[in-house]
Amino acid sequence: MSVLSGVRIVEFEGLGPAPFCGMLLADLGADVILIERNGGLETGAGAVFKRGKRSIALDLKSETARNIALDITANADALIEGMRPGVMERLGLGPNDVHARNKKLVYGRLTGWGQDGPLSQAAGHDINYVSLSGAAWYSGGQGDAPTPPPTVVGDVGGGSLYLAIGILAGVLRARETGEGTVVDAAIVDGSAHMMNLLYSLRAAGGLPDERGGSMLDGAHYYSNYRCADDKWISVGPLEPKFYAELLDRLELKDDPDFANQFDKERWPVLKQRLADLFKAEPRDHWIDLLHGSDVCFAPVLSPTEAANDAHMSARNILREANGVLQAAPAPRFDGVMPPDPHPAPTSGQHTEEILSEIGVDDRAIASWRESGAL
Repeated sequence: MSVLSGVRIVEFEGLGPAPFCGMLLADLGADVILIERNGGLETGAGAVFKRGKRSIALDLKSETARNIALDITANADALIEGMRPGVMERLGLGPNDVHARNKKLVYGRLTGWGQDGPLSQAAGHDINYVSLSGAAWYSGGQGDAPTPPPTVVGDVGGGSLYLAIGILAGVLRARETGEGTVVDAAIVDGSAHMMNLLYSLRAAGGLPDERGGSMLDGAHYYSNYRCADDKWISVGPLEPKFYAELLDRLELKDDPDFANQFDKERWPVLKQRLADLFKAEPRDHWIDLLHGSDVCFAPVLSPTEAANDAHMSARNILREANGVLQAAPAPRFDGVMPPDPHPAPTSGQHTEEILSEIGVDDRAIASWRESGAL
């Protein structure tokens, strides 16, 4: 279902989280026009983050190309850019330049550190942003190196998704008031904001600063375990009734060691006992015994394994589309399974089509190609 049909987004070519935001909005039905660098690298069908978009290639160092870009934004609802602060202004494509043509446009900016602050001009990557924000702190056991899942918590969770929310909120406001806005989506901000659920637990005394001491990172009943075949499983029965079912299925319900689920002093010993137990059988044994029950269990799957899992397959979540393994658009609306997304365009594939939409004739297009603007 194209719930964003009629919404037009202009995305300036970038890396990582900004293109992911554009992909998400395209998945939901927005018309996303990707302005790529003329003569840039061709990414091919594997560029999942480009799927569903239309591409025009411009040399933004050219005044003609910059004016084309401004003309394209004049009919757009929102813009996405992921440059360091000040870069778009130096190109003549900053918020003031764009709003002079289209005051209703929502100008979405995605950076790691934000548009201001002592680090705003510093280089960084996902691992740095989530480290400074505190979001990486609990991603490892006591004594282990914090190891957050690459790009998920920072680039995508704290960056792309927050920019998407900001853009959609801004578009709603613009349609109500006629005024656009500038969205400052910083990964360090978003990843910190994602910690608020844990901060609620922390305020209640259930999440100390010391790693490995809470029910989410230290308890025997909420952990990953290695199996006999060196594959992994996860168990997470936080609630007593689910914990009781785990003990019953593992034939431990009468074992006095496991009687007090919340005795933190016993957690290290009990975790080792479960580790020894799960290590004694291959992963398939535990899948047969625990999967689909109220134990709160799942095998830890690789992307390839996940694509073949019965539940994942039934919902058609991971699929081969355009020859590339990728996840289906999400979320779903009215229970309708989303179709395969359109393939990633080649660089500049829709140049003539997009220029025609803004009133440029074939003669001008040919002239601009000769000048190098296209």
